[in-house]
Amino acid sequence: MTATIAETDDLATCRRLRRIVFIDEQGVSEADEIDDRDGEAIHLLAVADGRPLGTARLLIEGHIGKIGRVCVLQEARGTGLGAALIRAAVERLRSVPGVKKAKLGAQVHALGFYERLGFTAYGPVYDDAGIEHRDMVLAL
Repeated sequence: MTATIAETDDLATCRRLRRIVFIDEQGVSEADEIDDRDGEAIHLLAVADGRPLGTARLLIEGHIGKIGRVCVLQEARGTGLGAALIRAAVERLRSVPGVKKAKLGAQVHALGFYERLGFTAYGPVYDDAGIEHRDMVLAL
């Protein structure tokens, strides 16, 4: 699948994708999914054949770039789109002066996916919105 991944101001589309994956598919509550940080974030949107298929949100916290709210619609999973989205997020963080690390909270079932992209897990498993997660980091 050939997709274009770019920064976007189209928050409505990003939130719609996140609603489908996190709220509808994974059962995350709306209160857990929607927070007040979208306005300060960098949003990436993956589009193929004119159709939005995935998104990620980047937050800058000092020397750390936090990758979050990463989702890909079910029909595009297994195509490499998720990996391309993470690589694009890492490259975008590398372009931010002073950011030295990329950090994310990975759902436990996805640890291997992120490890293949160079991330290293650390710390204990924890509950985030009813789903087991573990923090991961990548030096930039």
